[in-house]
Amino acid sequence: MFEGFWENISRYPRYFVTIILGVFVNTFGWLEPLLKRPITLIALVGFCVAALTFVTLTLRAMLGLSSV
Repeated sequence: MFEGFWENISRYPRYFVTIILGVFVNTFGWLEPLLKRPITLIALVGFCVAALTFVTLTLRAMLGLSSV
């Protein structure tokens, strides 16, 4: 009745990692052509840094963590 039960259970972590990697590749796969050219890479990195800074400063101001 329980033959191969633990072997079957041990496959779930590998399945989970495969699903997460597949979602990641499909979500961010469209960025690959942009990363091949240096000028778009610099622009993309600049945009990401600016967006992260904006969100950080906005949350700090909203939560009252600093006097912005």
